[in-house]
Amino acid sequence: MNISSHYKLQHFIPWTKHNIIKMLLLSIAPTILFLYLGWHWLAIPWVPVALIGTATAFISGFKNTQTYNRTWEARQIYGAIINSSRTFGVMTKDFVRTGNPTQNAQLQKEIIYRHFAWLTALRFQLREVKGWENVKTKRYNQDYLKYYTVPEWVTKLEDELKPYLSEDELRYILSTKNRATQILAKQSHQLKELNKKGIIGDYNYVSFENQIKDLYDQQGKCERIKNFPYPRQFSSINIYFTNLLCFLIPLGFIGELSKNIDKFGEWIIWLTIPLSVLVGWIFLVLEQIGESTENPFEGNANDIPITQISRNIEIDLREMLGETDLPPAIQAKNNIMM
Repeated sequence: MNISSHYKLQHFIPWTKHNIIKMLLLSIAPTILFLYLGWHWLAIPWVPVALIGTATAFISGFKNTQTYNRTWEARQIYGAIINSSRTFGVMTKDFVRTGNPTQNAQLQKEIIYRHFAWLTALRFQLREVKGWENVKTKRYNQDYLKYYTVPEWVTKLEDELKPYLSEDELRYILSTKNRATQILAKQSHQLKELNKKGIIGDYNYVSFENQIKDLYDQQGKCERIKNFPYPRQFSSINIYFTNLLCFLIPLGFIGELSKNIDKFGEWIIWLTIPLSVLVGWIFLVLEQIGESTENPFEGNANDIPITQISRNIEIDLREMLGETDLPPAIQAKNNIMM
């Protein structure tokens, strides 16, 4: 997530430079062919270009709206995880009572630390790279990775889970496929055992299980967004329309500018290049922005900052336990918060 007022041009222009180069090539070639080889048939009326441009604008607007909705939904889900986590922490502090303060503190810490493990496993699962994601497959996204770091790509899940789980539990969790799901299952099992022992009352136990259910719900919503891409048919048609338009834009400009050759001379045709680059760049950038927004957990600079959110939850719950040696808050790198 970019936390600055806007993307700086020294970052944005290099990120979109391939679009500029593409439009330069598409506009220079027909201009030269028109002027030096006499291919005047390349000049086409502006009407078909305008019609295709209108259709492209509609489909681009639709895509960007839907991909923004995916990102906003992902942020709402993590907002719910924040609220549920704080509630779970308060319930653990107030409901787990044995009569022995030392045992209370030990049990409360074990339960809350297991919740940290769930947050950790979930964010690692959400940062796994899928085949339809773009952050590691598109050159411009690869180049932009130099401005920030994705923590889940430079650390190991096992190392991150060690502080939160016992050795036996860690070994079991790492042997499973969906680690976050099994951590919540372990959490539920321990709460059931504490209920059997009378440490957690029946009513409080039901409240705990409702919180577990809510955490499962939020995890499932995250997995739905992660595992279901923006529909490929809409993504494909947007790419086709945008590229077709960019191919026709220079021909349309040649057609319009050629009407003024008698008045201004043939040099007027050279305006095709800057005008085509500007208009084509706008449409190509709209497509690229939509593409960079459609997968809000992929490790892109526009992602939901799930690492930072998880760390803030950990700090809040550790303070509930009375701890003072707290982990530092995640800091942005070049205004990118992950």
